[in-house]
Amino acid sequence: MTRRAVVTGLGVLAPTGIGTKAYWAAALDGRSGLGPMTRMDPSGYPIKVIGEVRDFVPGDLLPSRVVVETALMTQYGLVCADEALRDGELDPAEQPEYEMSVVTANATGGAEFGQREMQNLYSKGPSQVGAYMAIAWFYAANSGQISIRHGMRGPSGVFITDQAGGLDCVGQARRVIRNGSTFALSGGTDSSFSPSGLVGQIPPGLVSLSTDPDRAYLPFDVAAHGYTPGEGGAILLVEEAASAQARGVRPYGEIAGYATAFDPHPRTGRGPNLRRAIEGALADARTAPQDVDVVFADGYGVPRLDRLECEALAGVFGPRGVAVTLPKTATGRMYAAGPTVDLVAALLSLRHGVIPSTLNVTDVSPDCPVDLVLGDPREARVRTALVIARGYNGFNAAVVVKAVA
Repeated sequence: MTRRAVVTGLGVLAPTGIGTKAYWAAALDGRSGLGPMTRMDPSGYPIKVIGEVRDFVPGDLLPSRVVVETALMTQYGLVCADEALRDGELDPAEQPEYEMSVVTANATGGAEFGQREMQNLYSKGPSQVGAYMAIAWFYAANSGQISIRHGMRGPSGVFITDQAGGLDCVGQARRVIRNGSTFALSGGTDSSFSPSGLVGQIPPGLVSLSTDPDRAYLPFDVAAHGYTPGEGGAILLVEEAASAQARGVRPYGEIAGYATAFDPHPRTGRGPNLRRAIEGALADARTAPQDVDVVFADGYGVPRLDRLECEALAGVFGPRGVAVTLPKTATGRMYAAGPTVDLVAALLSLRHGVIPSTLNVTDVSPDCPVDLVLGDPREARVRTALVIARGYNGFNAAVVVKAVA
């Protein structure tokens, strides 16, 4: 019998709140975390509105030694991992170290850490560059630091597939559970609000340049004009189902299906593959489209990309054939962190029977024939949820989560 992977712990750090309870309360209350930059002077940059994590003091949550040697993205991951373990009532010190894995995702690296050290190099000389420069900026630092902190030595890794990575890493976590690990900490974290991190987001021309937080990020809306970048993290405690049952822990849901697909180069003339990823995840979960209760969409906020996503959804579910929501309109697109945060929201929807709404969108585009949840959260019997994500330059991923009977 195939080993099943369930989620028994959640950890979230988002622009709308630090901790899962704070994030979920804000999602249901319709509170936004979008606003002007406070961490740096935005006057020289066209991007004015972001989803920034405020009131985060790493020294209050992590040992000072760890703070010194890590970038903000890793600090987010460590804090989220701690919360997921507490939520799942798991003490890693009591478990076999080679049966615990760590699989994370990251898109932008430790931008602010790397910039600070390079500034020290150019202005003060090589003796002022910290020893941790060699590792703190690196994408794999999150998996490494989490595994060191908790003594997790099972099969581990990192995904660098932009926004889609937040689902790819969870799909890999399910794989390592099926292959013998008992536990896996998995999710995405990102923070890129430093001059070097911010300037790299401008050239593709996809970021919203609005100065109004309420109108900056409007996916599927007739007024959509780009996405608002965000930061944060989410880590899931993924566990083999029999282990969760033996420990007496109630799962939030099962990771029932996962698939990924890559878009062909535009010069080939072939269309995008988001629909293929969706259908692959449903097939993997042995789930028919009519059995899906809600879709947590990707929502680029760029009209042509929104249209492609809505075409994929309509092709699979039929026009307005399933409830669709975009709670990330309150946080911005958090790169690798965003889809894992959406997974948290999906799992909480399974548990509480309510779908969070899409904030600020008021006039759904005719190009988007979807049943978008607007206004108040929608109470519903949610047994199966689909989460989808797209990354820059063609990454597509989809995950199906189901309630555990």
